[in-house]
Amino acid sequence: MDKRRENFILRARFMAKTQTTIEQSPADLGYSMPAEWEQHEATWLGWPHNESDWPDKIDTIRWVYGEMVRKISEGERVRILVRSTAESKFAASYLKRANCDLRKVQFVVHPTNRGWTRDSGPIHVRKSPESRVQSPKSDLAIVHFHFNAWAKYKNWQLDTRVPETAAKLLKRRLFDAKFNGKKFIIEGGGIEVNGRGTLLTTEECYQHPTVQVRNQGMTKAQYDAMFKKYLGVSNVLWLCSGPVGDDTHGHIDDICRFVNPKTLVLIKEKNKTDINYKPLAENWERIKHLRLEDGSKPEVVSLPMPSPVYYGKWRLPASYANFYICNACVIVPTFNDPNDRVALGVLGELFKDRPVVGIHAVDLVLGFGSLHCLTQQEPA
Repeated sequence: MDKRRENFILRARFMAKTQTTIEQSPADLGYSMPAEWEQHEATWLGWPHNESDWPDKIDTIRWVYGEMVRKISEGERVRILVRSTAESKFAASYLKRANCDLRKVQFVVHPTNRGWTRDSGPIHVRKSPESRVQSPKSDLAIVHFHFNAWAKYKNWQLDTRVPETAAKLLKRRLFDAKFNGKKFIIEGGGIEVNGRGTLLTTEECYQHPTVQVRNQGMTKAQYDAMFKKYLGVSNVLWLCSGPVGDDTHGHIDDICRFVNPKTLVLIKEKNKTDINYKPLAENWERIKHLRLEDGSKPEVVSLPMPSPVYYGKWRLPASYANFYICNACVIVPTFNDPNDRVALGVLGELFKDRPVVGIHAVDLVLGFGSLHCLTQQEPA
Protein backbone atom coordinates (compact mmCIF):
# COMPACT_ATOMS: atom_id res chain seq x y z
CA MET A 1 0.00 0.00 0.00
CA ASP A 2 1.49 3.34 -1.01
CA LYS A 3 1.81 6.17 1.51
CA ARG A 4 -0.85 8.37 -0.09
CA ARG A 5 -3.47 5.59 0.00
CA GLU A 6 -2.55 4.75 3.60
CA ASN A 7 -3.02 8.39 4.63
CA PHE A 8 -6.38 8.46 2.85
CA ILE A 9 -7.60 5.38 4.75
CA LEU A 10 -6.41 6.76 8.09
CA ARG A 11 -8.14 10.06 7.37
CA ALA A 12 -11.37 8.27 6.40
CA ARG A 13 -11.31 6.24 9.62
CA PHE A 14 -10.76 9.39 11.66
CA MET A 15 -13.67 11.13 9.93
CA ALA A 16 -15.93 8.13 10.46
CA LYS A 17 -15.05 8.04 14.15
CA THR A 18 -15.62 11.77 14.51
CA GLN A 19 -18.96 11.54 12.70
CA THR A 20 -20.08 8.75 15.05
CA THR A 21 -19.29 10.96 18.03
CA ILE A 22 -21.15 13.94 16.57
CA GLU A 23 -24.21 11.87 15.74
CA GLN A 24 -24.69 10.57 19.28
CA SER A 25 -28.04 11.90 20.43
CA PRO A 26 -28.97 13.19 23.88
CA ALA A 27 -30.87 9.94 24.49
CA ASP A 28 -27.82 7.90 23.48
CA LEU A 29 -25.79 9.70 26.14
CA GLY A 30 -28.38 9.38 28.90
CA TYR A 31 -29.92 12.85 28.70
CA SER A 32 -33.63 13.59 29.13
CA MET A 33 -35.76 16.69 29.72
CA PRO A 34 -36.65 17.21 33.40
CA ALA A 35 -40.15 18.13 34.54
CA GLU A 36 -40.84 21.81 35.11
CA TRP A 37 -41.48 21.37 38.84
CA GLU A 38 -37.99 19.99 39.43
CA GLN A 39 -35.46 22.37 40.95
CA HIS A 40 -34.33 25.27 38.73
CA GLU A 41 -31.04 27.08 38.61
CA ALA A 42 -32.69 29.95 36.72
CA THR A 43 -35.55 31.14 34.55
CA TRP A 44 -34.89 32.76 31.17
CA LEU A 45 -36.95 35.72 29.92
CA GLY A 46 -36.66 38.11 27.00
CA TRP A 47 -37.19 41.79 27.79
CA PRO A 48 -40.27 43.01 25.83
CA HIS A 49 -39.50 45.46 23.04
CA ASN A 50 -41.55 44.39 20.00
CA GLU A 51 -44.50 46.78 20.07
CA SER A 52 -46.34 44.84 17.36
CA ASP A 53 -46.88 42.04 19.90
CA TRP A 54 -48.65 44.41 22.31
CA PRO A 55 -50.12 47.34 20.34
CA ASP A 56 -50.36 50.46 22.53
CA LYS A 57 -49.53 48.44 25.65
CA ILE A 58 -45.78 47.85 25.64
CA ASP A 59 -45.20 49.94 28.76
CA THR A 60 -47.93 48.08 30.65
CA ILE A 61 -46.25 44.82 29.69
CA ARG A 62 -42.96 45.97 31.22
CA TRP A 63 -44.73 46.31 34.56
CA VAL A 64 -46.18 42.81 34.19
CA TYR A 65 -42.62 41.59 33.68
CA GLY A 66 -41.65 43.36 36.89
CA GLU A 67 -44.28 41.36 38.77
CA MET A 68 -43.13 38.12 37.13
CA VAL A 69 -39.47 38.73 37.93
CA ARG A 70 -40.28 39.67 41.52
CA LYS A 71 -42.14 36.41 42.08
CA ILE A 72 -39.70 34.15 40.22
CA SER A 73 -36.53 35.66 41.71
CA GLU A 74 -37.67 34.79 45.23
CA GLY A 75 -36.48 31.25 44.53
CA GLU A 76 -34.00 31.35 41.63
CA ARG A 77 -31.91 33.52 39.36
CA VAL A 78 -33.61 35.24 36.42
CA ARG A 79 -31.62 35.60 33.19
CA ILE A 80 -33.08 38.29 30.94
CA LEU A 81 -32.18 38.66 27.28
CA VAL A 82 -31.65 42.29 26.29
CA ARG A 83 -30.59 43.87 23.00
CA SER A 84 -27.85 46.04 24.49
CA THR A 85 -26.23 47.25 27.70
CA ALA A 86 -28.37 50.36 27.44
CA GLU A 87 -31.52 48.23 27.38
CA SER A 88 -30.32 46.33 30.47
CA LYS A 89 -30.17 49.63 32.36
CA PHE A 90 -33.61 50.56 31.04
CA ALA A 91 -35.02 47.20 32.15
CA ALA A 92 -33.31 47.44 35.55
CA SER A 93 -35.04 50.77 36.19
CA TYR A 94 -38.45 49.08 35.82
CA LEU A 95 -37.46 46.04 37.89
CA LYS A 96 -36.07 48.18 40.69
CA ARG A 97 -39.32 50.17 40.90
CA ALA A 98 -41.22 46.87 40.95
CA ASN A 99 -39.18 45.97 44.06
CA CYS A 100 -37.27 43.14 42.37
CA ASP A 101 -34.00 41.95 43.91
CA LEU A 102 -31.57 42.90 41.14
CA ARG A 103 -28.90 40.71 42.74
CA LYS A 104 -30.95 37.78 41.45
CA VAL A 105 -31.15 39.17 37.90
CA GLN A 106 -28.55 38.60 35.16
CA PHE A 107 -28.86 40.50 31.90
CA VAL A 108 -27.66 38.59 28.84
CA VAL A 109 -26.95 40.74 25.79
CA HIS A 110 -28.43 39.00 22.76
CA PRO A 111 -30.60 40.93 20.26
CA THR A 112 -34.01 39.30 19.81
CA ASN A 113 -36.99 39.63 17.50
CA ARG A 114 -39.55 38.90 20.22
CA GLY A 115 -39.68 37.86 23.84
CA TRP A 116 -41.40 34.46 23.70
CA THR A 117 -38.58 32.61 25.42
CA ARG A 118 -40.53 29.38 25.96
CA ASP A 119 -40.20 28.79 22.23
CA SER A 120 -36.88 30.37 21.29
CA GLY A 121 -34.97 29.94 24.55
CA PRO A 122 -32.58 27.17 25.65
CA ILE A 123 -34.36 23.83 26.12
CA HIS A 124 -32.26 21.87 28.59
CA VAL A 125 -31.77 18.15 29.00
CA ARG A 126 -30.09 16.52 31.99
CA LYS A 127 -28.18 13.28 32.42
CA SER A 128 -29.62 10.43 34.44
CA PRO A 129 -27.88 9.61 37.75
CA GLU A 130 -26.27 6.56 36.14
CA SER A 131 -24.90 8.61 33.24
CA ARG A 132 -23.63 11.33 35.60
CA VAL A 133 -21.38 8.84 37.37
CA GLN A 134 -19.72 8.06 34.03
CA SER A 135 -19.35 11.72 32.98
CA PRO A 136 -20.08 14.12 35.88
CA LYS A 137 -18.74 17.23 34.11
CA SER A 138 -21.50 17.33 31.48
CA ASP A 139 -24.61 17.03 33.63
CA LEU A 140 -26.67 19.53 31.59
CA ALA A 141 -26.87 20.22 27.86
CA ILE A 142 -29.03 22.30 25.51
CA VAL A 143 -30.89 21.12 22.41
CA HIS A 144 -31.10 23.54 19.49
CA PHE A 145 -34.54 23.08 17.92
CA HIS A 146 -34.14 25.90 15.36
CA PHE A 147 -37.02 28.22 16.18
CA ASN A 148 -38.59 29.77 13.05
CA ALA A 149 -41.38 31.95 14.53
CA TRP A 150 -43.94 29.13 14.46
CA ALA A 151 -43.59 28.89 10.66
CA LYS A 152 -45.64 32.09 10.49
CA TYR A 153 -43.49 35.23 10.67
CA LYS A 154 -40.44 36.25 8.68
CA ASN A 155 -38.41 37.81 11.49
CA TRP A 156 -36.93 35.04 13.62
CA GLN A 157 -33.24 35.04 12.66
CA LEU A 158 -32.14 36.62 15.97
CA ASP A 159 -34.38 34.50 18.17
CA THR A 160 -33.24 31.23 16.67
CA ARG A 161 -29.68 31.83 17.91
CA VAL A 162 -30.59 32.19 21.60
CA PRO A 163 -29.65 28.56 22.39
CA GLU A 164 -26.18 29.20 20.96
CA THR A 165 -25.69 32.21 23.22
CA ALA A 166 -26.95 30.25 26.23
CA ALA A 167 -24.61 27.33 25.52
CA LYS A 168 -21.62 29.67 25.32
CA LEU A 169 -22.58 31.58 28.44
CA LEU A 170 -23.19 28.44 30.51
CA LYS A 171 -20.37 26.44 28.85
CA ARG A 172 -22.73 23.61 27.96
CA ARG A 173 -22.90 21.17 25.11
CA LEU A 174 -25.29 22.16 22.31
CA PHE A 175 -27.04 19.38 20.40
CA ASP A 176 -28.06 20.29 16.84
CA ALA A 177 -31.51 18.77 16.22
CA LYS A 178 -31.70 17.37 12.69
CA PHE A 179 -34.07 15.13 10.77
CA ASN A 180 -32.80 13.60 7.53
CA GLY A 181 -30.08 16.24 7.37
CA LYS A 182 -32.51 19.17 7.80
CA LYS A 183 -33.15 21.33 10.84
CA PHE A 184 -35.76 19.80 13.13
CA ILE A 185 -38.11 22.53 14.34
CA ILE A 186 -40.29 22.48 17.44
CA GLU A 187 -40.98 24.96 20.24
CA GLY A 188 -40.93 24.62 24.00
CA GLY A 189 -44.61 25.53 24.21
CA GLY A 190 -45.46 22.66 21.88
CA ILE A 191 -44.21 19.97 24.27
CA GLU A 192 -45.02 19.01 27.86
CA VAL A 193 -43.10 16.36 29.84
CA ASN A 194 -43.54 14.64 33.19
CA GLY A 195 -39.83 13.98 33.62
CA ARG A 196 -40.44 10.23 33.83
CA GLY A 197 -40.60 9.39 30.14
CA THR A 198 -43.90 10.80 28.83
CA LEU A 199 -44.25 13.74 26.44
CA LEU A 200 -47.51 15.38 25.44
CA THR A 201 -48.15 17.38 22.25
CA THR A 202 -50.93 18.11 19.72
CA GLU A 203 -51.85 17.15 16.19
CA GLU A 204 -52.99 20.69 15.41
CA CYS A 205 -49.48 22.00 16.03
CA TYR A 206 -47.26 19.36 14.44
CA GLN A 207 -49.50 17.34 12.12
CA HIS A 208 -51.55 19.90 10.20
CA PRO A 209 -50.73 19.42 6.49
CA THR A 210 -50.94 23.08 5.41
CA VAL A 211 -51.04 25.54 8.35
CA GLN A 212 -47.76 26.63 9.99
CA VAL A 213 -45.94 23.46 8.96
CA ARG A 214 -42.65 23.24 10.87
CA ASN A 215 -41.24 20.06 9.33
CA GLN A 216 -42.76 19.35 5.92
CA GLY A 217 -44.01 15.81 5.46
CA MET A 218 -43.04 14.46 8.88
CA THR A 219 -45.34 11.75 10.16
CA LYS A 220 -46.49 11.28 13.72
CA ALA A 221 -44.21 8.25 14.07
CA GLN A 222 -41.23 10.31 12.88
CA TYR A 223 -42.02 13.05 15.39
CA ASP A 224 -42.24 10.39 18.10
CA ALA A 225 -38.80 9.13 17.16
CA MET A 226 -37.33 12.63 17.22
CA PHE A 227 -38.86 13.45 20.60
CA LYS A 228 -37.34 10.25 21.96
CA LYS A 229 -33.96 10.95 20.37
CA TYR A 230 -33.52 14.56 21.50
CA LEU A 231 -35.57 14.76 24.70
CA GLY A 232 -34.95 11.28 26.07
CA VAL A 233 -38.63 10.34 26.43
CA SER A 234 -40.03 6.85 25.86
CA ASN A 235 -43.73 7.59 25.46
CA VAL A 236 -45.41 10.25 23.29
CA LEU A 237 -49.08 11.21 23.65
CA TRP A 238 -51.04 13.28 21.13
CA LEU A 239 -54.06 15.44 21.88
CA CYS A 240 -56.15 17.10 19.17
CA SER A 241 -56.23 20.91 19.21
CA GLY A 242 -56.46 23.98 21.38
CA PRO A 243 -58.46 27.18 21.81
CA VAL A 244 -59.00 29.63 18.97
CA GLY A 245 -56.75 32.67 18.76
CA ASP A 246 -53.54 30.77 19.47
CA ASP A 247 -50.86 32.29 17.24
CA THR A 248 -48.79 29.11 17.52
CA HIS A 249 -51.56 26.89 16.11
CA GLY A 250 -52.11 24.44 18.91
CA HIS A 251 -49.40 24.67 21.57
CA ILE A 252 -49.98 22.18 24.35
CA ASP A 253 -49.18 24.71 27.09
CA ASP A 254 -52.54 26.41 26.53
CA ILE A 255 -54.38 23.08 26.75
CA CYS A 256 -52.99 20.37 29.01
CA ARG A 257 -50.21 20.35 31.62
CA PHE A 258 -48.58 17.90 33.98
CA VAL A 259 -48.67 18.96 37.63
CA ASN A 260 -46.90 15.81 38.87
CA PRO A 261 -45.70 12.61 37.16
CA LYS A 262 -49.17 11.06 37.05
CA THR A 263 -51.61 14.00 37.08
CA LEU A 264 -52.68 16.31 34.26
CA VAL A 265 -54.87 19.39 34.18
CA LEU A 266 -56.91 19.73 31.00
CA ILE A 267 -58.90 22.83 30.04
CA LYS A 268 -62.64 22.43 29.64
CA GLU A 269 -65.21 24.76 28.09
CA LYS A 270 -68.69 24.23 29.55
CA ASN A 271 -70.52 26.66 27.30
CA LYS A 272 -71.79 24.55 24.40
CA THR A 273 -72.30 27.62 22.21
CA ASP A 274 -68.66 28.72 22.54
CA ILE A 275 -66.42 28.12 19.52
CA ASN A 276 -63.94 26.31 21.79
CA TYR A 277 -66.46 23.80 23.11
CA LYS A 278 -66.14 21.13 20.40
CA PRO A 279 -62.31 21.05 19.96
CA LEU A 280 -61.72 20.99 23.71
CA ALA A 281 -64.34 18.27 24.17
CA GLU A 282 -62.44 16.16 21.62
CA ASN A 283 -59.37 16.35 23.85
CA TRP A 284 -61.39 15.03 26.77
CA GLU A 285 -62.54 12.10 24.65
CA ARG A 286 -59.00 11.41 23.42
CA ILE A 287 -57.36 11.52 26.84
CA LYS A 288 -59.50 8.65 28.13
CA HIS A 289 -57.46 6.29 25.97
CA LEU A 290 -53.97 7.64 26.69
CA ARG A 291 -51.52 5.88 28.98
CA LEU A 292 -48.37 6.98 30.78
CA GLU A 293 -44.91 5.45 30.33
CA ASP A 294 -45.67 2.68 32.84
CA GLY A 295 -49.01 1.79 31.20
CA SER A 296 -51.13 3.46 33.87
CA LYS A 297 -53.95 5.93 33.22
CA PRO A 298 -53.14 9.51 34.17
CA GLU A 299 -55.37 11.29 36.63
CA VAL A 300 -57.02 14.14 34.71
CA VAL A 301 -58.31 17.22 36.52
CA SER A 302 -60.55 19.79 34.85
CA LEU A 303 -59.31 23.36 34.59
CA PRO A 304 -61.99 25.93 33.61
CA MET A 305 -61.80 28.44 30.81
CA PRO A 306 -62.29 32.17 31.42
CA SER A 307 -64.98 34.07 29.56
CA PRO A 308 -63.85 35.13 26.06
CA VAL A 309 -61.20 37.85 26.01
CA TYR A 310 -61.10 40.13 22.97
CA TYR A 311 -59.01 42.93 21.58
CA GLY A 312 -61.19 44.57 18.94
CA LYS A 313 -62.35 41.65 16.79
CA TRP A 314 -59.50 39.36 17.89
CA ARG A 315 -60.42 36.45 20.15
CA LEU A 316 -57.37 36.00 22.38
CA PRO A 317 -56.10 32.62 23.65
CA ALA A 318 -56.79 33.24 27.34
CA SER A 319 -56.11 30.02 29.25
CA TYR A 320 -55.35 29.17 32.86
CA ALA A 321 -53.21 26.27 31.59
CA ASN A 322 -50.48 28.77 30.68
CA PHE A 323 -49.14 28.79 34.25
CA TYR A 324 -45.42 28.56 35.08
CA ILE A 325 -43.93 26.42 37.84
CA CYS A 326 -40.89 28.08 39.43
CA ASN A 327 -39.01 27.24 42.62
CA ALA A 328 -40.78 29.78 44.82
CA CYS A 329 -44.34 29.47 43.53
CA VAL A 330 -46.66 28.70 40.62
CA ILE A 331 -47.65 31.85 38.73
CA VAL A 332 -51.03 31.63 36.99
CA PRO A 333 -52.52 34.04 34.43
CA THR A 334 -55.75 35.68 35.59
CA PHE A 335 -58.31 37.59 33.51
CA ASN A 336 -60.64 39.56 35.82
CA ASP A 337 -63.04 36.63 35.56
CA PRO A 338 -65.08 34.67 38.14
CA ASN A 339 -63.22 31.53 37.07
CA ASP A 340 -59.92 33.08 38.20
CA ARG A 341 -60.76 31.96 41.73
CA VAL A 342 -61.81 28.50 40.56
CA ALA A 343 -58.61 27.95 38.57
CA LEU A 344 -56.39 29.17 41.41
CA GLY A 345 -58.26 26.87 43.78
CA VAL A 346 -57.84 23.82 41.52
CA LEU A 347 -54.11 24.43 41.11
CA GLY A 348 -53.69 25.27 44.78
CA GLU A 349 -55.04 21.84 45.69
CA LEU A 350 -52.63 20.15 43.28
CA PHE A 351 -49.44 22.02 44.20
CA LYS A 352 -48.92 21.37 47.91
CA ASP A 353 -45.20 22.22 47.97
CA ARG A 354 -45.36 25.86 46.81
CA PRO A 355 -47.91 28.69 46.76
CA VAL A 356 -50.09 29.36 43.72
CA VAL A 357 -50.39 33.06 42.86
CA GLY A 358 -52.25 34.90 40.14
CA ILE A 359 -50.76 37.52 37.81
CA HIS A 360 -53.04 39.79 35.82
CA ALA A 361 -52.71 38.75 32.16
CA VAL A 362 -55.48 40.53 30.24
CA ASP A 363 -52.92 42.88 28.69
CA LEU A 364 -50.28 40.15 28.36
CA VAL A 365 -52.49 37.81 26.33
CA LEU A 366 -52.85 40.50 23.67
CA GLY A 367 -49.52 39.10 22.45
CA PHE A 368 -51.31 35.72 21.94
CA GLY A 369 -49.55 34.15 24.92
CA SER A 370 -48.95 34.66 28.61
CA LEU A 371 -46.77 33.52 31.52
CA HIS A 372 -45.61 30.10 30.36
CA CYS A 373 -45.00 31.34 26.83
CA LEU A 374 -42.58 33.99 28.14
CA THR A 375 -40.51 31.76 30.43
CA GLN A 376 -38.02 28.93 29.97
CA GLN A 377 -36.60 27.01 32.90
CA GLU A 378 -32.92 26.15 33.36
CA PRO A 379 -32.68 23.02 35.52
CA ALA A 380 -30.43 22.91 38.57
